[in-house]
Amino acid sequence: MLIEMQHVFKTYKNGVVALSDITLSIDKGEFVYLIGPSGAGKSTWIKLLYREELPSKGKMLVNGFDFSRFKSRHTHRLRRTIGVVFQDYRLIERLTVEENIAFAMEVVEAPARDIRRRVNELLYLVGLKAHAKRFPRELSGGEQQRVAIARALANKPELLIADEPTGNLDYENSLQIIKLLEEINLQGTTVVMATHDRDIVNRFRRRVLELSEGRLLRDEAKGVYDRQ
Repeated sequence: MLIEMQHVFKTYKNGVVALSDITLSIDKGEFVYLIGPSGAGKSTWIKLLYREELPSKGKMLVNGFDFSRFKSRHTHRLRRTIGVVFQDYRLIERLTVEENIAFAMEVVEAPARDIRRRVNELLYLVGLKAHAKRFPRELSGGEQQRVAIARALANKPELLIADEPTGNLDYENSLQIIKLLEEINLQGTTVVMATHDRDIVNRFRRRVLELSEGRLLRDEAKGVYDRQ
């Protein structure tokens, strides 16, 4: 299993129960949609995966890391195995497209030759080779999101988490992003995507996890957005 949760709870200090008794597993190579209304617990669930939040109770394993035996000083090792894409792109405005992608590898002190090769690979993958020297402000929203995806893939993560990646995009750009994520998934990367995009979920039928009030309401293979 790439991700395993057994009876996981998350309760905040103010008493709010964000997640309640979550048990599930996700295999390597899956593509999973995480859906549910605002306040359902999606953001908390995602933050648990890369240890921005810690479970209050229960057992979690992600990419071979057992959270019950995990020391906080090793968090960087876990995060090197995970790529995260956000709705608002979070690109560095003063860096070009290729520099934004390279930055993810520079942080982990990858050799310069490896960085150049990997950046070129990713520019071709996301269809932005011609825009390598441009800055984020010179790109459309869809192009910026493709840069963000390339950056998230720079260190060849086992797991790619996409948190509302189409939330700021029109339908045509959303389709391009999903097709790119599907291509990435076909190459072996596990993809978990939180989304409110009903049309995308219904068109690209994959496994659906639905949260409601912190509980796992539905786990359905090739599911649709609205419960049947």
